[in-house]
Amino acid sequence: MFKEIGIDENIIKAITEMGFETPTPVQEQVIPLLLEDNSRDIIALAQTGTGKTAAFGIPVIQNLDTDKKKVQAIILSPTRELCLQIADDLASYAKYKEEIKIAAVFGGASMERQIRAVKSGAQIISATPGRLLDLINRREINISEVETVVLDEADEMLNMGFRDELVAILAETPEDKNMLLFSATMPSEITGIVKNYMENPVEITIGKKNSGAENVEHVCFMVYAKDRYLALKRIVDYNPEIYGIVFCRTRRETQEVADLLMKDGYNADALHGDLSQAQRDQVMNKFRIKHLQILVATDVAARGLDVDNLTHIINYSLPEEIELYTHRSGRTGRAGRKGTSIVISNAKEKHLITKMEKQINKKFTFGTMPSGKEICEKQLFHLIDRMEKVEVDYSQIESFLPEIYRKLEWLDREELIMKFVSVEFKKTSRDNVNFTRFFINLGKTDNIKPGGLMGLINDYTGFSDIQIGDIELQRNFSFFEADAEFTDIIMKAFEDKEYRGRKISVEISDSKPSGSSERRHGAFREDKKKRYSGSGGGFSRSRSGNSEGGYGRSRSGNSEGGYGGSRSGNSEGGYGRGRSGSSEGGYGRGRGSGSDSGSSTGKPRRFQEFNSRERGSEGFKKGKKDKKHF
Repeated sequence: MFKEIGIDENIIKAITEMGFETPTPVQEQVIPLLLEDNSRDIIALAQTGTGKTAAFGIPVIQNLDTDKKKVQAIILSPTRELCLQIADDLASYAKYKEEIKIAAVFGGASMERQIRAVKSGAQIISATPGRLLDLINRREINISEVETVVLDEADEMLNMGFRDELVAILAETPEDKNMLLFSATMPSEITGIVKNYMENPVEITIGKKNSGAENVEHVCFMVYAKDRYLALKRIVDYNPEIYGIVFCRTRRETQEVADLLMKDGYNADALHGDLSQAQRDQVMNKFRIKHLQILVATDVAARGLDVDNLTHIINYSLPEEIELYTHRSGRTGRAGRKGTSIVISNAKEKHLITKMEKQINKKFTFGTMPSGKEICEKQLFHLIDRMEKVEVDYSQIESFLPEIYRKLEWLDREELIMKFVSVEFKKTSRDNVNFTRFFINLGKTDNIKPGGLMGLINDYTGFSDIQIGDIELQRNFSFFEADAEFTDIIMKAFEDKEYRGRKISVEISDSKPSGSSERRHGAFREDKKKRYSGSGGGFSRSRSGNSEGGYGRSRSGNSEGGYGGSRSGNSEGGYGRGRSGSSEGGYGRGRGSGSDSGSSTGKPRRFQEFNSRERGSEGFKKGKKDKKHF
């Protein structure tokens, strides 16, 4: 219990209201040491999500001299988001200690406002290194009498290139201060800081040094490099409850993967440095509150995001530095929960897997990519599980029940269940959906992409299941199709809206597609990959032709291995809604037809698939019908 380790009653009251019950291992070891002797230097090696903020924050608050209205403690962290989070957490711990003032100092915000907050008597400053050093050089902040310096996620700050700033800041602090250094790993640069600025530090290690989180399972899928995106979709389809981050190496790759996922109907978005701060904040907030299921991100952009209940981390690209894998995988498996870190790799990168195993002191499990039938089975039973656990609000359905009972009374239990499951996968075909064509005054010059346009529609209307047809991007404007039932909603939703400072204009268009719309289809172009005419991976709807291993709706043509209904084009596994042509994988809603050459002609899309007729049912490589590459 927190009371047993010497914490002040007012702080205990505050953290109890926050849901804290028992201290975590790092809190159990750090807090008593600092409350007993706040002059100690401490190095704490622990993964993100182990309760480090409370481990240093509670002692810092309790040891403050509230009569002094000057800076007594500074807490340095690598990102704006983490800086703000630390300030908010400390303010919550100090809820019943009103005499304590905390200021957040970070880039990308009003410097004058931050200066006023510091000069109003802030005793604790949570800061990013760059902005703090700037204010020190401007002589707006004086840290010459600071008593405690905390370096949170020290290895991340060094990875981001803040070494010079840290050295300059520490040079402004008194020699008799105490330093607290928290880090997930212990690279050589940290050893240099310890040697130069810390005196006989107590080292506390939670888990093994430089190791990964104990509750994380590490899985590797070996695929051909060109098939990474298809593998990603299979993985997501097989894990319908996934709430995770997909890590990419570059901003461009991040946006491309996110666009492809959104186009294929997944609840995803991108987070990278090309977005404005306001856009990054919006995406991160949507992800925190689970309005997004999948976040595609770069390492740098994701550093400010702290979410405790992620189920999966997917490494679409391996990090440039092996140490970064520890940080990535450490984002799942927190607070006693189990998590999974997945690597999508190829034979050329196998030596990196060996290095990562040494880094995390764990072995990877080499997985076999799930088949379409396995995906369908997993997702069907996920649906049944959700139905079993759903909470019934009787007041909302009471008035409808008598008529429902009357209509269904002739069915016995087994027939009712079969019909219920079947109707879930027999929605109307996209061909029967009436689409309205819209004009919007946003185009390529606005850096708008199909996924971004769909995101605007979802955000402004408040609906995530509007069926979207063809999207045609021009230089200064675009056209898009949407379910006609939502015409009035879409028109009203875009009234008085702005995009990057420019008023958005949306009108109903009577013109027909010009055949030049731009649609992203990854690397699988029809002119180059004509042999890939089918699809694979998940629950799908509104398609015709052959189908294998999937729950479909209204199919025509041959069917094998699943519930059928109304599809055109070959298909295997994966949720898809409202598509024409073939597709592969994923929860798909609101996707129209379009050719891979970029024109919206209504021709079937030609995506590469795992079970192409030229490759066989499981293998990736052309001509290797029976060879599995996983």
